[in-house]
Amino acid sequence: MRENSTEVVVGAAVLAAAIGFLYYIVTATGLGGSAAGLNLTANFRSAEGVTVGTDIRMAGVSVGTVSGLDLNLETYRADATFSIDEGVAIPDDSSAVVASEGLLGGTFVELVPGGSFEMYTEGAVIQDTQGAVSLIQLLLKFVGGDEA
Repeated sequence: MRENSTEVVVGAAVLAAAIGFLYYIVTATGLGGSAAGLNLTANFRSAEGVTVGTDIRMAGVSVGTVSGLDLNLETYRADATFSIDEGVAIPDDSSAVVASEGLLGGTFVELVPGGSFEMYTEGAVIQDTQGAVSLIQLLLKFVGGDEA
């Protein structure tokens, strides 16, 4: 069997593209393990639209991801664990809000920084949270004229 240099070059390019896609998938989904950083916890009345891997943003910039989401069977609230990137300091009076990117956009968790000079430490719990607002419930209130 004779080797053709064109086949070798094309094969190498396909292999390089496959490795590039695999690297992108591992880094984009967080499958490569959690990087060193800060782990925080927050509990929400409603975490609708939030899943593991959802962006954590401050001022529109991604500063971490949701690394865990469970139902607390004692309080019936959603317990979310956040992995914040290394080097990002968050004031300890900050709040966490489940927000959406628009009417048809995705969901993310926004960290609204407070004014404290003290920063959250590893494993701290964010006390001030606001859950997701259901667009369907808002529309039903508007259309139905509900005063409640």
